Amino acid sequence: MTKTPNISRNDFVKGVVGLLGGVMGALVGVPAIGYILAPALRKSSAEAWIPLGPLTNYPVGAPVLFNFTRSKVNGWEKSTNSYGVFVFRKNESETVVLSNVCTHLSCRVNWNEVAQEYICPCHDAKFNSDGQVVSGPPPRPLEVYESKLEDGNLFIHFVKG
Repeated sequence: MTKTPNISRNDFVKGVVGLLGGVMGALVGVPAIGYILAPALRKSSAEAWIPLGPLTNYPVGAPVLFNFTRSKVNGWEKSTNSYGVFVFRKNESETVVLSNVCTHLSCRVNWNEVAQEYICPCHDAKFNSDGQVVSGPPPRPLEVYESKLEDGNLFIHFVKG
């Protein structure tokens, strides 16, 4: 003869309410925890091909400054930075894209039309049209971006960590 356990109505209701409460808590809690932790676990790519527009916007022989912004998400923090590049078309088939940031102390360089060189206003550093150091304290030339031409539009490969 098997004996069946006697359970009171009160214990049965407590057990069912506890079970349903646990299921409902899991249904709400697991997605909430995922929502909270997702930004910290997400990998963001710091590199991209940035469109600079049609190549015809850049005349041969004169560098043109192009500014753009990039947003970076680090966990819950979002920051937006402004960047600039000089697009220099040497001839119809050769284009060089240089950063406008001096390699000495990260000041923004400007193109001097008369001297035909980039000049850093902070410490009077000078770079030629290819970004090579002419004079001043910079330890290396201006950064050169990889570029490509697709359907008449110029793109640069932008990598920032």
